[in-house]
Amino acid sequence: MTFPNDFMWGGATAANQVEGAWNVGGKGHSTQDHIAQGSREVIRKYTENIEEGIIYPSHEAVDFYHHYKEDIAMFAEMGFKIYRMSIAWTRIFPNGDDAEPNKEGIEFYRSVFQELKKYGIEPLVTLSHYEMPYNLAIKYDGWADRKCIDFYLKYSETVFREYKGLVKYWLTFNEINSLSLSTGGYFNGGIMSIAGGFGPMEYPNETAEHISRRYTALHHQFIASAKAVNLAHEIDSNYQVGCMIAGLTSYPYTPNPDDMLAAQKQKREQLFFAGDIHVKGEYPYYMKRYFKENGINITMESGDADVLKSGTVDFFTFSYYSTGCISTDPEAEKTGGNLIFGVKNPYLDTSDWGWQIDPKGLRYFLNEFYDRYRLPIIITENGLGADDTLEADGSVHDPYRIEYMRQHFQQMEEAIKDGVDLIGYTAWGCIDIVSLSTGEMKKRYGMIYVDKDEKGNGSLKRYRKDSFYWYKKVIESNGEDLS
Repeated sequence: MTFPNDFMWGGATAANQVEGAWNVGGKGHSTQDHIAQGSREVIRKYTENIEEGIIYPSHEAVDFYHHYKEDIAMFAEMGFKIYRMSIAWTRIFPNGDDAEPNKEGIEFYRSVFQELKKYGIEPLVTLSHYEMPYNLAIKYDGWADRKCIDFYLKYSETVFREYKGLVKYWLTFNEINSLSLSTGGYFNGGIMSIAGGFGPMEYPNETAEHISRRYTALHHQFIASAKAVNLAHEIDSNYQVGCMIAGLTSYPYTPNPDDMLAAQKQKREQLFFAGDIHVKGEYPYYMKRYFKENGINITMESGDADVLKSGTVDFFTFSYYSTGCISTDPEAEKTGGNLIFGVKNPYLDTSDWGWQIDPKGLRYFLNEFYDRYRLPIIITENGLGADDTLEADGSVHDPYRIEYMRQHFQQMEEAIKDGVDLIGYTAWGCIDIVSLSTGEMKKRYGMIYVDKDEKGNGSLKRYRKDSFYWYKKVIESNGEDLS
């Protein structure tokens, strides 16, 4: 048996993609609540006000808020050892800068954690998963303002104290390195001055000043993360706090030295940069040239360097869906995905949403990270988005998802044999959720089908897909039976 006996199999979701009940129980508006539905062809747009006739996917999502007991029971039936989820900051502090927390929101998550504990499922909780109080975005320009560090820490301290004994594993930010991309400005940073009326996936003609604001916001998140790590350890010595990186892995398109150098540069600036700060506690040397050449100026206060050095993480996590190639040839064919993966790899198959499928890239990725950081690793997002069909008898046949997972599990086995300390895996969207990149329901990741269509119609009834039973078998055998 390759997987360790205590390997943590499970699934993952995010509050804004699963919970719904967007204005129930004292919850305030989040930045996600102002993003309209899009599609593969239409980019999602931000609206200042909630407008009639527009679908905002986060408002109902799949209504985990009212179905959490049913959903957790199904997770337990699959055999989950761990469930990665996020807390909606606006359920705890509706405006972000409130004097007191919202008790109803605190009690909701307490009930969720108690339900997980009933089944022996360990929660892995993300504090900030691509959303923040909308009030902070409007009032302070989001994370571009250093004041957000204090608001985040007040929120973090509240949940660290409230859920002591119920939660052990925490993540500070989801895919924090997404702020190194223009698309991260609103999604991850709530930076309204960059949005300028454009959708969260569309930032044309960024200026040096805009880029500086993104990296300033990212610096503020690094400081907030480090302080949260220290705060968590002070409150409970049993707390384990990790980071979460978007797995933007690419290969050189050719052995042309220019492609080799471009691939190395991309990997450092968009992948290792954030990981190095979280694990090594300092800005890496290679970013100095990048900042200089791009006119990026970050205001660092006295003591910031000490904070980063003291607040390094206990474990490492990342998302992994796809890979791309880096080419210096402007004519090379690009590939799709929720983030920019680069040039199309001619050796890989492609999903219906344009993402290239690369199981061996996961093994490569695991070895890259473990060699660099030597910390325990959890794969916190991985899965296949597809247009599943609910049959008349309530069955859903998704052999493509099973095959995708099987191939990735085989490469996880190989990585463990290589010596990587891989301790867990949480399949993304273990239950169908609304897509981040398009806001669609038909782009389904889950092993549990939710009856809901693009227009919000449906019973919200849950159905077990074929992959549900297959994953249950995998977990029962601790990864030994992948047939």
